[in-house]
Order: sequence, then C-alpha cells, then structure tokens
Amino acid sequence: MLEQYKQHIISHIQLALAEDVREADHSSLSCISAGTQDKAKLIAKQDCIICGIDVARLVYQTVDLNIQFTAFKKDGDKVKKGEIVFKVEGEATSILTAERTALNYMQRLSAVSTRTNYYKTLVAGTSVQLLDTRKTTPTMRILEKYAVKTGGGANHRFGLYDMIMLKDNHIDFAGGITAAIDKVHAYLKERSLDLKIEVEVRNFTELEEVLTKGGINRIMLDNFTVEDTKKAVELINHRYEVESSGGITEATILDYAKTGVDYISVGALTHKIDSIDLSLVAE
Repeated sequence: MLEQYKQHIISHIQLALAEDVREADHSSLSCISAGTQDKAKLIAKQDCIICGIDVARLVYQTVDLNIQFTAFKKDGDKVKKGEIVFKVEGEATSILTAERTALNYMQRLSAVSTRTNYYKTLVAGTSVQLLDTRKTTPTMRILEKYAVKTGGGANHRFGLYDMIMLKDNHIDFAGGITAAIDKVHAYLKERSLDLKIEVEVRNFTELEEVLTKGGINRIMLDNFTVEDTKKAVELINHRYEVESSGGITEATILDYAKTGVDYISVGALTHKIDSIDLSLVAE
C-alpha cells in the first residue's frame, strides 16, 4: 500500500521537514563538529503494534542518503517495551535533524495500529470487519488508513471521491431518501461513474424506505441499539451489506458484532488516540 503512494509520502515528509528544520538545524550544527559519525537506536517505551518503519526510513533518506538504516522489526509486529525497532548510523547532525520528524510519524501511526489491533481483539471470533472513517488528521489519511490495516482493520472509503455515501444531511438536503437515491443514479449515469452507494438510516421508517427503493450496495445503521440492529439485520436479510456505526463502545462492540452486521465503523481508531512512547537514543 505504501509503495503505491510513495511519492505522496515523500512530498509529505519534505513538507514536515521544511516545517521543522527550515534553513538549518542550528541546535545540532552549533555543538557537533561537521563530519562527526555516530549511531542511535529507536527503543519502544511501551508495548505496541509498531507501524511507520518504512516512513521513518524515508525521513532519514530525505535528510541524508548516506544514513545507514537497519530495521529489526517490520510494520505490524508486536513490540515489547524495551525492544529495539531500528538503528541508524551516519553523520550525527543528520541523525538528530531527522529524529523528531521520524518519531512524529511512528508514534502516531503505531498508536493507530495498536488501537485498531485492540479493537480487533474485542470482536475476535466473529466475522465482522472493523472499518476506519474519514475522521483522520488532514494530509495524513493515507498513512493513518495504512496504520489501520497494519493493526488488522479494513479501510472504508478513502475520501469523497471513491464512494457515494448518503448521510443524514445529504438525505435531508436532497428531500428524503428516495429523492436522494434517484438523484445519485442520475448523477452517476450522466457522468458514466461506477461507484458503490451506501445509505445511512436513523430509524426503521428510513430503513423500510431504503429497502423499498433499493438500488444501493450498503446500509449503515446509525446509532441503533443492539436489539434494533438484530431486527434490522433480519429485515435486510442479506440483500445488502450492513454496517453499524455510532454509539458503539469498547463494552458493546462485541454485542454489535454478534448481530450479524458485516462491518462496524469506528472513528476512534484514528481520531481518539494517544501517541505511542518511542525514543531515539545514542548508542
């Protein structure tokens, strides 16, 4: 996945470095003699599902192509507190200039993959797929969605461009579910687009309208209780994919997974996380 978006990621790294370094890393240049060679290692300060190693490698390569980067883990590995993730060797100033940017990426991505893996364990034994959402850090979506997959989740749409998703405001602004679906089909036909259509429903009245109208691929049950979700799944009866979203907590996610829904989307995978504690230390 990362290789597909490599140029985008490199551009993102360049922007991040420009934000941090600008004209020079004066802290390093002022106290370390030019040409000084040194080594450093990245250590996990807590257990986690590590993610972002190749991104960190690109950060170091962007700062200094001569830096030797040796990884001892790979993305998706379970890393224990105190374990070494990678080592870098080369010009000391380059190691320090790249340090914060590399850590910023890895600490956030590892947090997303760790959180996703935790939620995945909560629904173990069921067939439900855990989905992310568009609640991502601006410009970081590709990387954060990569981290979700690294942690064992699956990706929902990447953006507004690759799937039709009719949420409550779309439906209200369009004049109702039937009108919204009709307008979507006319729009797709006019532009010769082949996009899947998902419709969010807030109650059984809206669900019945969607089932009567048809012409969609997936139904999202928004803020349904567990019992109502079971009833909705029975009504849909495998005619469409079913996704649960809204109001689902760590305590209830397994109950929702057991209702027979195909997907559960969890915005908290990417927007309610605490960065993983990683530290780069000199050898």
